Amino acid sequence: MSTGSTSAVIQSPSVSPSVPRKKPQSLWGDAIKRLKKNKAAVVSAYFVLLVCLVAIFAEQLAPYPFDIQDMSKILQGPTAENWLGTDSLGRDLFSRIIFGARMSMAVGIFTAVISLVIGVFVGAVAGWFGGKMDAVLMRFVDILYSVPTLVLLILVKVIFDSVQMFENPELKALTGITLALSVVGWVTLARVVRGQVLQVREMTYVEAARALGASGPWIVIRHVIPNIMGPIIVLLTYQIPSNILFESFLSFIGLGLQPPFSSWGVLANEGWRSLRTYPHLMIWPGVALFLAMLAFQLFGDGLRDAFDPQMKGKT
Repeated sequence: MSTGSTSAVIQSPSVSPSVPRKKPQSLWGDAIKRLKKNKAAVVSAYFVLLVCLVAIFAEQLAPYPFDIQDMSKILQGPTAENWLGTDSLGRDLFSRIIFGARMSMAVGIFTAVISLVIGVFVGAVAGWFGGKMDAVLMRFVDILYSVPTLVLLILVKVIFDSVQMFENPELKALTGITLALSVVGWVTLARVVRGQVLQVREMTYVEAARALGASGPWIVIRHVIPNIMGPIIVLLTYQIPSNILFESFLSFIGLGLQPPFSSWGVLANEGWRSLRTYPHLMIWPGVALFLAMLAFQLFGDGLRDAFDPQMKGKT
């Protein structure tokens, strides 16, 4: 017997395929994404990496040792055996430029790392504690900042050289230059870090960490410093070529490394006297120094634009 009523057809609701949510990108991830779109910065980063690899593997890449002399090839131009010619003692210029990259890059990078440690420590302490601590540290920074950089650099270099720390002359000269540049270089970093800490310490997540009972040093190390590393890294990319230039200048005026040890400044110092007659002695070290500094500058510009919040959405 039919009920005369139409049976209701129950349809299960259609299940739409789940749309994956886009994972929010961190500040570093967003900055790296924008950096990759900057072709000049990417090429410069690869060139800097190439120079660092050449410096590390200089002994394997150089055709000749840096101090091997051949009196039959004195002041020759570029040949098949000596691609960039030879110097006044018959040493291969191409090999000496490769070994010079090791010394110049070591000074630039090691000095930047030491300056980073000192500058971050002083700036973080001054910015976090404030008060008398901030006043004392910043007045000391202002005193160092008021002294001309070159005068202070030469003074500190002479003081370090007067202390017999190492018997190895190469290690002694390298250590003296590194320490002198470190004493001069941390000042700017300290001021930048202090300003960043003064701004970050008022953020909500810092107040939340305080409310949870976290100590001041733990908050600085765990929350404050990681969130200000962007501007610090950008500043370091500008400081490294500045350190390389200062090392080259000191070597050029005779206060840096001395022959037979080579850096780009030493090679330029050896070549400028015969610039008119044998220009290759000056040109090739100058080209190496120019390209390295240009790469660091372009890479620093790319990092600055990548970490700038105002650049978001423009690239």
